[in-house]
Amino acid sequence: MTRRTLVLGGARSGKSAHAEGLLTDAVVTYVATARRYPDDADWEERIARHVARRPLTWTTVEAPAPGDLPALLTATTPDDPPILVDDLATWLTGVLDDADAWEGRGLARAEAGCDELVRAVGRTRSRLVLVSAEVGLGVVPGTRSGRLFRDQLGSLNARLAEVCDEVLLVVAGIPLHLREAGGSR
Repeated sequence: MTRRTLVLGGARSGKSAHAEGLLTDAVVTYVATARRYPDDADWEERIARHVARRPLTWTTVEAPAPGDLPALLTATTPDDPPILVDDLATWLTGVLDDADAWEGRGLARAEAGCDELVRAVGRTRSRLVLVSAEVGLGVVPGTRSGRLFRDQLGSLNARLAEVCDEVLLVVAGIPLHLREAGGSR
């Protein structure tokens, strides 16, 4: 049985919808990592579209503090409902924000948060589906913060792929299996 799945994809690739479709259980815990910005109508609309397509029987945990996600995953049991985390790019943004890492000052603290998440994913005992942006296919960002984010998320994705049973890349709405459940690592 696949216990941990990592679904990667670019912006508007269909990665979130595909990840949601992997879980057929009536009850799912959906961990929405995006922070809300009430003065950003476009961002609120994007969140509303995600919420609207989820089944009413799913429980949503909104924007836990970055340190809360590893704790939530570590506390699972095999009998818990599946967990879907969408998405790790917004989680990492919160980690970098909270660590004041954008200018390099809190980078070690942010990296420690990523280490904690990777360990927690490896210890998760319930079904887990993670969604993350694939950032390594484009141009080199023109800003320090853009390069920092790309590098940190690329590294986090690679480390999470090591502890997941299944890894998919969604391109133009089509899922490509990079690692099948039960396949070699």
